[in-house]
Amino acid sequence: MTIKSREVRLVARPSGLPAHSDFRIEELAVPDPGPGQVLVRNDWMSVDPAMRGRMRDVPSYVPPFRLGEPMEGGAVGTVVESHADDLAVGDQVLHRLGWRDYAVLDGEHTLRVDTRKAPASAYLGVLGMPGLTAYVGLKEIAGVREGDVVFISGAAGAVGLVAARVARHLGAATVIGSAGGPEKAGRLVREFGYDRAIDYKAGPISRALRDAAPEGIDVYFDNVGGDHLQAALSSLRIGGRVALCGAISQYNAEKPTPGPTNLLQAVRMRLTLRGFIVMDHADRRDEWVDLASGWLEDGSLTSTQTVVEGLEHSVDALLGLLGGANVGKMLVRLNPDAT
Repeated sequence: MTIKSREVRLVARPSGLPAHSDFRIEELAVPDPGPGQVLVRNDWMSVDPAMRGRMRDVPSYVPPFRLGEPMEGGAVGTVVESHADDLAVGDQVLHRLGWRDYAVLDGEHTLRVDTRKAPASAYLGVLGMPGLTAYVGLKEIAGVREGDVVFISGAAGAVGLVAARVARHLGAATVIGSAGGPEKAGRLVREFGYDRAIDYKAGPISRALRDAAPEGIDVYFDNVGGDHLQAALSSLRIGGRVALCGAISQYNAEKPTPGPTNLLQAVRMRLTLRGFIVMDHADRRDEWVDLASGWLEDGSLTSTQTVVEGLEHSVDALLGLLGGANVGKMLVRLNPDAT
């Protein structure tokens, strides 16, 4: 029986915020898997801020999406046909061919996930790239120490929610987060382990950060860039550390945005600013999964997701993510029976 699969394709490079007209869904027959390959029915698909960068035709650490071709991204699915020696029908695997209902790929390009530790969707969020990003950024890049005051931007996102818990486990005395709107900011403290929260839409972030940390901060985990980075530079104490993870405030900008005007603070306060890409630290994945699985079990880490139903709404999920509509990991459930 021929299996049909829908794919989301990028058909135009967005100018500013992407629009639905930049994408098209096509349906086609799925080829039979060859030797060493598997056919996977995708259950869950990841939607990530970095996907916006891949829509530009510019060199980067990951190649841009090709016009007219299916997009790519993290997905977890179930093997429905296998010609790979170490994978069986029914295995659940993590791979990079999301944005489609079915994927044919080499078995070596999949990673079997253990759903006894956590639901399959968690391997796209708290146990996946966002969780590892928070862990590496705070432990290795910023080097959080006992007693530190830590400030995290994008605090209600997939990375930010994990980062708060990681900072606490590493000994942070105070964890401060910023998010857009009073509801999100309130939830940071009520539900997600933050000590103090800033609603960056309520007024200048620099003043709000000074009020939240009048004696300064030791670590800044930057997911936003722009005015948040400038505010953090003004609040960091001597020897402060910055983990530069992302700059979502600039992802839709069509022209280069000015950098912080107070960069001399890095000299005055002997700061360390270090950028990082999580894929350079893939060797820490098993360490993180083992550690985070234990935290999930004891309740000191939670898996928070925003779920959009169906591939046909995947572009809605992307636009929602870029507009800050998510709390925690943004996912699309591709298989309505997936749990």
